Amino acid sequence: MAKMIFVNLPVADLPRAVRFYEVIGASKNEQFTDATAACMVLSDTIHVMLLTHDKFRQFTPKPIADARAACEVLLCVSSDSRAEVDDVLARAGGAGGSVDPSPAQDHGFMYGRSFEDPDGHVWEVMWMDLAALQDAMSGATDQAAA
Repeated sequence: MAKMIFVNLPVADLPRAVRFYEVIGASKNEQFTDATAACMVLSDTIHVMLLTHDKFRQFTPKPIADARAACEVLLCVSSDSRAEVDDVLARAGGAGGSVDPSPAQDHGFMYGRSFEDPDGHVWEVMWMDLAALQDAMSGATDQAAA
């Protein structure tokens, strides 16, 4: 069985957060959703648990970081194409997210952009051409050997 990841995020407004994640392509798993939490499925192996602050506090004694004022984590998900990266960012902006809080990165073989959800959590969306990366790395190795 493939390993799965469940990212737990505290949110100030659960319905708003659910709508945002639905707009960027996640589906809600009703089996793990109630008035205090929602399980948003990004893929078969990636799930985002949106938790009200009261629910989140049940899992940690530490204070909840204000993601707009301090960086708590950078989350990165892969994409199938450059166009898909741009599409996710367009949907995130249209749903109330902040687009490109950091400059886009374009290295030819790798392209990435980022957005903040309405609660300030930073997500990076990245596409990589593995064949082009291998070519670039073998060229660098060849140059170093010469």
